[in-house]
Amino acid sequence: MKTRIISAVIAIAIAIIVLVLHNTFVFNLVFGAIAALAVAEIFHATHHIKFIVPTIACCAYTFIDMFMDVFHRNGWLTFFTNRLYFGALVLYMCVFYLRNHEKFKYKDFFFMLGVAILIPYSFGTLLLMSYDKSAGMFIIVITLCAAWLADSGAYFAGTFFGKTKLCPDISPKKTVEGVVGGVISNGVLMLIITLFYDMFTDGFEPRYFFICLSGMIAAVVGLIGDLTASIIKRQCGIKDYGNIMPGHGGVMDRFDSLLLVAPFMYYMYSQGLLVK
Repeated sequence: MKTRIISAVIAIAIAIIVLVLHNTFVFNLVFGAIAALAVAEIFHATHHIKFIVPTIACCAYTFIDMFMDVFHRNGWLTFFTNRLYFGALVLYMCVFYLRNHEKFKYKDFFFMLGVAILIPYSFGTLLLMSYDKSAGMFIIVITLCAAWLADSGAYFAGTFFGKTKLCPDISPKKTVEGVVGGVISNGVLMLIITLFYDMFTDGFEPRYFFICLSGMIAAVVGLIGDLTASIIKRQCGIKDYGNIMPGHGGVMDRFDSLLLVAPFMYYMYSQGLLVK
């Protein structure tokens, strides 16, 4: 427990610094590194890391895709687009496949490419939110909270009221009552966070109803992401994806629900449903 608390305190301190610097290259740098680590952890769990050079290529593509926006926003290296470096990745993977087709099967080819595309796509929505200079930090904060706080609400609701198992084969401790509690608490917590932000921020016009609704839906979306990641771990025979955060596991153990919540929250934001 002591190790978990220390890790959490350090992670929170780093998160606050990164959020404050969300309009700088630091945000791209940190989430680029997180995305690349997530790809590496998935490859390690599924034993694809044995293809070391394709692993490096996919991780490099993930980081580049997250970081290149720093240059593009300033009008630099505009010729170096996603189509170019993604095309280079696909071309390399094809060459590797041709040269190593006896060991590197088509399932490996498409799996590694799919993971390399999915991770930066999901985390990339956080970068798109950060462009909003007036409400960017708020949108990012409620997105992170929407992904992480529901689990706490579900834990307490399940502890006190949980009787009906949700999916015992995947996650034995999750209950239907816990999920309901997580959905309700997430909506309420989104309202509370928004209210406090509104009290101390001028010119901020949140849409409270849709923020509450988004928090409730995000609880379900995040649960799907969490359960999907849990199935992968069970099928791979591992407890955690990594140990970068002692007591908490790896990057994927902490960000699995965010992979689905972030794109959902970005859609709500892009449609003007979270702030006016």
